[in-house]
Amino acid sequence: MNNDSSILRTAPNFRDLGGYPTEDGRRIRRGMLFRADALSRLDEEDLATLERLGLRLMIDLRTVFEREREADRVPAGAEHVVLDVQGNHRTGGDLAAMFSDTERARELLADNGAERFMHEVNRTLVGADDARSAYRELVERAAEGPLPLVFHCSAGKDRTGWGAVILLTLLGVPRQTVVEDYLASNSRLSAATAWMLELIQGRGIDPEEVRPMLEVRTSYLETAFAEVERLHGSFDDYVLSGLRVKPETVEALRERLLEPAA
Repeated sequence: MNNDSSILRTAPNFRDLGGYPTEDGRRIRRGMLFRADALSRLDEEDLATLERLGLRLMIDLRTVFEREREADRVPAGAEHVVLDVQGNHRTGGDLAAMFSDTERARELLADNGAERFMHEVNRTLVGADDARSAYRELVERAAEGPLPLVFHCSAGKDRTGWGAVILLTLLGVPRQTVVEDYLASNSRLSAATAWMLELIQGRGIDPEEVRPMLEVRTSYLETAFAEVERLHGSFDDYVLSGLRVKPETVEALRERLLEPAA
């Protein structure tokens, strides 16, 4: 596994995808490909850290609601690109607005509704047109755009998590390692958890009802992989016909980001 220590105090789910070994004996280059949670609350020290990393591209996977409420802080020298993976789909709505409507929130959360919501989110990340377009461009920019890059959403666990699954799988990282990287978010979600609990404070909502939204679970990822199989038959066909990523782009990604194992 990668080094699990966080280097950004104000973005605890920021981490390097480099260092993972691949099935063909190579390893992902360090310092080139990062995943993260919200980058709108970076303090000056953490912003300076990103500048020292030489970050050249920041990819924002969030909805317009999130971007308008909390705009990214972009380090000097970096390009900022929006790839909204959820668009107008109902799972991509404004959670702050949703939880401000107590009756709507209670309706959503009733009868383990938060867990059902998360499974629907993961199916949408695989099948929705906005998601396929955004993830295709994420792969293309990782293969051909400026590096180092970071891609992020709000918690850095679901939209960012599936983006990391796509990239790590294309780079040849074993499935078990991909799952471990996905689950590693659970120890880094303090900021997202505090934000969500603040939203429901004083609204008579049991925090335990919200907990499924505050975690990543193996079952969520299994739902996404099942949707890949249902729609496309295999992950390779999902990439080729779903994302419409060209084989030469995948090859460029591997040539660019893989190196011989030490």
